[in-house]
Amino acid sequence: MTWTELVMSSAPTKGDQPAVSDVRTGEVLSYSAFVRRVTRAAAGLRRNGLEQGDHVIVDVPLGVSLPVAVHSVAWAGGVSTLGSTGKARMMITLRDYDPGAVQVDRVFSFRPAPGVRPFGELLVSGAVEFGPVAGPAVTLDGVRVFDHIELAGDLRKLAARLVIGEDDVVISAVSEPFTGLRVMDLAMMAGAHVVLAHDPSVIGCRVLAEERGATMIVAPYDLARRLLGDPVRRVVDQRAVVSSLGL
Repeated sequence: MTWTELVMSSAPTKGDQPAVSDVRTGEVLSYSAFVRRVTRAAAGLRRNGLEQGDHVIVDVPLGVSLPVAVHSVAWAGGVSTLGSTGKARMMITLRDYDPGAVQVDRVFSFRPAPGVRPFGELLVSGAVEFGPVAGPAVTLDGVRVFDHIELAGDLRKLAARLVIGEDDVVISAVSEPFTGLRVMDLAMMAGAHVVLAHDPSVIGCRVLAEERGATMIVAPYDLARRLLGDPVRRVVDQRAVVSSLGL
């Protein structure tokens, strides 16, 4: 399976069950909605001229829209450049953007803003049934590019080491977008439910974990160290989900 196929692999059995919940916004992304948006947006990107290997700037903060944006580009055969500046074929943003900071043909936004086209416009017709099996997929700096095989292989290794099950509820207390994306990728591949906590305090993290029935917490080192010793929940240092990629 390719990288995005792995992330979507639990959708047939999980259906409308929650894949990602965002505590800050209250948004919930189900497994079926994730697959539907990714495959349709990929078709929309191709319809708008995206070709294999084209770069798309993805300026979307950590939230339910981030995996949709990045995996849509990947499923269409493009390369997501995580950031807000540079030159690319297209750009996907949450709301607005700085026209002076980018050189792009088209900008699609999840929320209404002047001078952009709605992301929903990409979802109106057709779907890409099969994504690329190999090739570049994501870059954080425009220099080092992670490809589908590397990202998929790393997910499999992480899954074997961290052992997340489909009944797990994972609190993601990380803030860096790519690290957060890897947590969501890993959990969705397993069929788990990820709850995005956005830098909570120790007490806030414990309260949220109790409220959501969490079985795992992924957090920055300092927070993870203070949460260790919980007899009910596993605590994972966020570095564990990206260190194998050299980050």
